[in-house]
Amino acid sequence: MPQAVKSDSPIMQSLLAKAPLPPHFDPGEFVEGAVLYISKNSVLVDLGGIATGIITGKEAHDNSDTIKGLQPGDMVAAYVIEEADKDGLVVLSLRRASQERQWNKFIDAHQNGTIIKVKPAEANKGGLLLDIDGIKGFIPVSQLAPLHYPRVDGADPSMILSRLQALTGIEFSVKIITIDKENGKLILSEKAATEDERRKTLHDLHIGQVLDGKISGLVKFGIFVAFDGLEGLVHISEIAWGHVSDPSRFGKLGDSVKIKVIGVEGDKISLSMKQLIADPWLEAAKKFSIGTVVDGEINRVTPFGAFLKLGEDINGLIHVSEISSVPVQDATKSLKVGDRVRAKVIAV
Repeated sequence: MPQAVKSDSPIMQSLLAKAPLPPHFDPGEFVEGAVLYISKNSVLVDLGGIATGIITGKEAHDNSDTIKGLQPGDMVAAYVIEEADKDGLVVLSLRRASQERQWNKFIDAHQNGTIIKVKPAEANKGGLLLDIDGIKGFIPVSQLAPLHYPRVDGADPSMILSRLQALTGIEFSVKIITIDKENGKLILSEKAATEDERRKTLHDLHIGQVLDGKISGLVKFGIFVAFDGLEGLVHISEIAWGHVSDPSRFGKLGDSVKIKVIGVEGDKISLSMKQLIADPWLEAAKKFSIGTVVDGEINRVTPFGAFLKLGEDINGLIHVSEISSVPVQDATKSLKVGDRVRAKVIAV
């Protein structure tokens, strides 16, 4: 009968030294393996024939939805969460692997000033929020480019929020201005991403230049128009040749418009829409000569007189002293909007 080999004998020590070490996977380590099995929310992965990894629950879903494209036999990279669970399976994560790859991309983009593309998923009154595999990103309102900046009358918080909510799901070009990996946060800037374009456009800008732009804001005193990273104001007096009481009647947010540059003072750019159309007053001066009798409808009344509509952009003023042979102190007491009257032109 053969004798048993003692565990501390030279022979046993030699055999143990030649034996393969048990598999060992450290949390935080990246591993690669072949897909063995896939269900809706879990994946089994062969780790080189020495262990099996499992990816389940939220850890199976990354920002790119990698799990949807996997087939048995595909190679997949994953992040080790636990060395082994109660069933002896190495617990892995696609989400954390994707997150680490994203962090590397973000760090590189931040260091090199690279422009990246993102899609905000939510909004609050302070800006736009996004989440990429658990990495929180934020674009403050102050860092939005002119086309997306929420210009509203009186800075109404509810209107600002509504404007920001309309931007969710839209792709933005941004630069990373602050990165905090420890707390999983990024601060992004659309304005910084357009800075080079903005600087060049401002340098080349000159009075009289005609440009294409998009309406970026409608306020009581005019229309803001964004173009090539810049933004200018079409003052209410430069929207149309006739009287303008409501700028929103002349366009809506996002509408394409042609504008003419009429003033540049530093970053302040003055624009005109009316100067790109013929001045109706030039024809009016010929048509409505002194002594001409005209018929029209009253479209505005003030205490000092009534305005008579003579054409699309032409109004004539009937001064309070010219309403009647009987003295009138307040035109609103004698005429109202919609009245049709006949009058004589006494001055142009």
